[in-house]
Amino acid sequence: MFALALRNVFRQTRRTLITMSTIIVGVAGLIVIGGFVKDIFIQLQEATIHSQVGHIQVYREGYTEMGRRNPYQYLIDDPSQLVESISSRPHVIDTLQRLNFSGLANNGRADMNIIGEGVEPDKEAQLGTAITIVEGRQLTAADEFGIVMGRGVAKNLQLKPGDYVSLMVSTAEGALNSLEFEVVGTFKSFASDYDNSAVRISLPAAQELAATWGIHSVVVSLDATEHTDALASALKSEVTNDGYEVKVWYEIADFYSKAVNLYSSQLAVLQFIVLLMILLSVTNSVNMVVHEREGEFGTLMALGNRQNEVFRLILAENTILGFLGAGAGITVGILLAEIISGLGIEMPPLPNSQVGYIANIRLVPSVIALAFGVGFMATVLASVLPARRVSRQPVVDALRKNI
Repeated sequence: MFALALRNVFRQTRRTLITMSTIIVGVAGLIVIGGFVKDIFIQLQEATIHSQVGHIQVYREGYTEMGRRNPYQYLIDDPSQLVESISSRPHVIDTLQRLNFSGLANNGRADMNIIGEGVEPDKEAQLGTAITIVEGRQLTAADEFGIVMGRGVAKNLQLKPGDYVSLMVSTAEGALNSLEFEVVGTFKSFASDYDNSAVRISLPAAQELAATWGIHSVVVSLDATEHTDALASALKSEVTNDGYEVKVWYEIADFYSKAVNLYSSQLAVLQFIVLLMILLSVTNSVNMVVHEREGEFGTLMALGNRQNEVFRLILAENTILGFLGAGAGITVGILLAEIISGLGIEMPPLPNSQVGYIANIRLVPSVIALAFGVGFMATVLASVLPARRVSRQPVVDALRKNI
């Protein structure tokens, strides 16, 4: 049966090519679309990680829920032991300490609400590869009272590198404290909302400004994002009992999950449309082929072949067609992905972003397997009804098609 089906497939070259072309286009389209959406997810996650949040953050327990009301109640007073424990783990590149504060920035003429971070400048420069310096330079450890600010803050306060700005914040004891800083640079990060309110100063300066030696978070930078969940799980099992909480980057960046849900829904709709296109196109092709060969199938039944044998023959032919078409579609899809990635596609900013990027078509094994399955199964399913109709047709009526 299989040998006969194989001969029939290659005997009807024109019909075979018509049907296979539909399968190839659909499968290749799924690979390209799926790879494009996967690239969006990766670009979004890496920009999020390397502009603000890192891979993992560790806080004093309760900080994420209640820290905005009274952040100084959730300070990590002595982070050295925690930092040492995290730094010794596999895949950890570095740990960064941060102290968060909020207050007013004053340029001598106007005030502006800001959200600030006391950071370790050299380590932040290594993590923040998605942050671009617009004017001036990066903050360094030598800048005792230097400050870098988002370009939105700099624009609103009309500040540029070399100017001075005063920061006034509430200390841990509830008093007001103010220090003057020299602007060394302005930056553009992944998110415009962040740039419109964010400033960064060195950690010692932030501790002096807030009158505390504590920090709010330990940010963990890893060698690869795929190790995040495993390390976070290990940390949770060990540091939770010591009064800490562990958050991974996608729990902190809520907009990422929303963007992924949006694009996943769009991808599902596209996949359904492509599946429907393949199913309808292949059904039309199979119906046409079966109709043209009704006389041939009638002759087979007249020679003693049973109805179920004719049914299985048609099904076998389309199984071979589906396998060959889906396989060729994967080859075409991979070639298209490589060509498009080589050319590069300039894309507008992603959601919550202000920076465009060059898109690639990612070759994702799960997407390739899904595309093959869709092409193959659509072809097989499309042949069931025509095969059933022809195999149950009276032999006399089928033989008349030979006249």
